Amino acid sequence: MYPPALRQAQGGPEPSRGTGADTPARAGATAGPYDALLLDVLHRVWGFSDFRPLQRDAMHAALDARDSLVVLPTGGGKSLCFQAPAIASNQLAIVVSPLISLMKDQVDGLRVDGVAASYLNSTLLPGQRDEVLASIRDERCRLLYVSPERIVADGALRRLLQQTGIRFIAIDEAHCISQWGHDFRPEYRQLGALRDEFPGVSVHAFTATATERVRRDIASELRLRDPLVLVGSFDRPNLIYRVLRRGDFHKQLGDVLARHEHEAGIVYCSSRREVESIAAKLQAEGHRAAPYHAGLPDEVRSRHQEAFLDEQIDVVVATVAFGMGIDRSNVRFVLHAGAPRSPEHYQQESGRAGRDGLPAECILIYSGADFGRWRQMLEANGEWNESARTLLRDMERYASATRCRHRALVEYFGQRYDRADCGACDWCLKELDAVPDSVVLAQKIVSCVVRVKQTRGSSHVTDVLLGRATEKVAAAGHDSLSTFGLLRDESAAAIRGYIEQLVVAGFLSREGEPYPVLRLTATGTTLLRGGAACVLYREVRPPSARARSRSSIRDTFVSRIDSDLFDVLRGVRLRLAQARGVPPYVIFHDTTLREMAMRRPKTVDDLRSVYGVGAKKAADFGDAFLDAIRTFRKPD
Repeated sequence: MYPPALRQAQGGPEPSRGTGADTPARAGATAGPYDALLLDVLHRVWGFSDFRPLQRDAMHAALDARDSLVVLPTGGGKSLCFQAPAIASNQLAIVVSPLISLMKDQVDGLRVDGVAASYLNSTLLPGQRDEVLASIRDERCRLLYVSPERIVADGALRRLLQQTGIRFIAIDEAHCISQWGHDFRPEYRQLGALRDEFPGVSVHAFTATATERVRRDIASELRLRDPLVLVGSFDRPNLIYRVLRRGDFHKQLGDVLARHEHEAGIVYCSSRREVESIAAKLQAEGHRAAPYHAGLPDEVRSRHQEAFLDEQIDVVVATVAFGMGIDRSNVRFVLHAGAPRSPEHYQQESGRAGRDGLPAECILIYSGADFGRWRQMLEANGEWNESARTLLRDMERYASATRCRHRALVEYFGQRYDRADCGACDWCLKELDAVPDSVVLAQKIVSCVVRVKQTRGSSHVTDVLLGRATEKVAAAGHDSLSTFGLLRDESAAAIRGYIEQLVVAGFLSREGEPYPVLRLTATGTTLLRGGAACVLYREVRPPSARARSRSSIRDTFVSRIDSDLFDVLRGVRLRLAQARGVPPYVIFHDTTLREMAMRRPKTVDDLRSVYGVGAKKAADFGDAFLDAIRTFRKPD
C-alpha cells in the first residue's frame, strides 16, 4: 500500500497555471509521498531525471485516486502522466484512445521501453485478443488501450475488468467529448456511464487543447468528482508562427520546402481535390510526399501514414483527417493552405510541429474566401450556429492581426503572456513592413466604404479600389465613383489585408448576416476627418528561400553539435526501427540523438545519463549507437 497523497491546493473550479512545457521543472514546491517512486520509474523506463511542469501533480492525482482534468500542450509529456502511475502502482490502468493507429504506436513504444502494455481493437486476430485477455486475468498487463466504442459496448470486457480490478481510467484526447471542442466525437459522450460500473475508480481526462468552456464540458460529461484541474501553458516557444496572404501558392509552398530540405512536414488543405493536386505536384518535383484524406482506401491511408512515421517520406499533404495521435517528434514545419475553422483547430494542428522541443515553423497561408467556404460547409452540414460563427471570427482575427502571434494564441486560451517580444513570429521578427503614409492609405479605403454607402463587403470594396469594372461593380454604378481605381497599383491581397487591419483596429466593422458588409465606426469617422493615427502593414515578407530559417535543426548544431554524426545516428535508429517494425521515434527522439552527438558517450553507463535513454533501451540499443559514435569519422 502507498501512503495517501497530499491533495494539491490548486484543485477545484479554477485551473492551476503551468510554468511552461519545454523546460524540465518540478510542478510542486515540496516533495510528495510518491516522488521517489515516480522519479525512479521516469529514469529507469524513459531516461528522464525530473518531472516536467504539472506532471508531478497529475501523477499524484492518479495514484491518490482523485479525478483530474489535465491540459498539457503537444510535446508537454501528457502521456507520461498516466503511464508512469500505472507502472508505479503495479496495477492495471485503462487508457481510452480514439484511434487504432494511436493505440498501436503508444503500445509499440511502451513495449520497446519494457512496459507490459496491450490494446484491444478490431485489428486483432481471435488468438491475439485471447492473449490480451489472458494477460489481464493473470495481472501481467499494466496499461490497456481501448477505444471508447469498445469499452462502452463490450460488457464481457467490463465484467473482466471489474473482477480483476483496475487502478484508474485515463481518457486521452478528452476534448472529443465536448460539442464545443475542435474534434467532437459522439461516441465519447457515452463514457460518463463508466461511473456506474466502476464507481470506486478514479477518472482522469487528458487533452492538449481546451478552452475553459471545453474544460467545463469535459468535467460535466465524464461526471468527474471534485477534479484536480491542471492547465499547462498554451505557449510553444519553440514554434515560429508566420501568416501569409495567399498569392502564388505553389511558390509560397516552395519557399517553405526550401527552408526545410529533407525535413519532415505536414501540409494541411481544406479539400481532397487540393490534397491530390498539391501532392502530385510535389511528387513530380522530386519531393518524398504523399496524400492523405478520408476519400482514400483504408489501406492506402494506413500505408501513407506508416511511411511518414517510418521516415520513408518527408511530407504528408492532408486534410484534417490526418494528425490525431501522430507521434513523429521531428516534424519541422506545419503549413496550412487555408484558414482552419477555429483557433483551437489551429493550435492543435500546428502543434504537431516541434514535439521534440526543437525549433519548428508553423505557416498559415490564407485568403478571405476561406471563411466564406467554411460557413457554406458548416451550413450544409447543419453545424452553423452561434458557436461556429464565433470560432470562425476568432480565427479570422488571428489571421489578420498585426501583433505577436504567440501572445494572440496564449491570450485566446485565457492565459497571460508576459513577454514583450516572443522573437518567434513574423510580427516580432519584424517581417511586416509599415506602409508609408498609412493614414492617407487608410482614408482612401474608408472613403470607398462610405462611397458605396456602407452596403458592400470586402471583395466589392477591393474591386472598386483596384478599378475592376466587374458585373456587380458596373451594375451598382460604382465604376464612376471617385474612389474607383484609387489603389490600382496595389494587389488585391494587399488591399484585403489592409481592410482586415482596419477592422481589427476598430476603424471599420463587419455587420449583417449571411453576407456581412463593411461599415464605418465612430473611430473611422474621426480617421476620415484626419483626427486619428493609424499604421498599416504590408504583406508578410518571409525569409529568403535560400536562407534556411532558424526552424532548421541544423542551425542548432552550430559550434556545439556535429550534424554529420547526427545523420549517422539517425541512420542507426532507422536500421533498428526497421528491424523491429516500429517507427524510428519509438527507438529514440531527435532530442536524444542530438544529445548523443553533443556528448559522445563512450560506455553504456555514459549513455544512461543521456536524456531519453532508459535502462531497457540502453541494454537493447546501446552497443549499436556507441559503435557508431566510436567509429565516426567526419567526411572530408
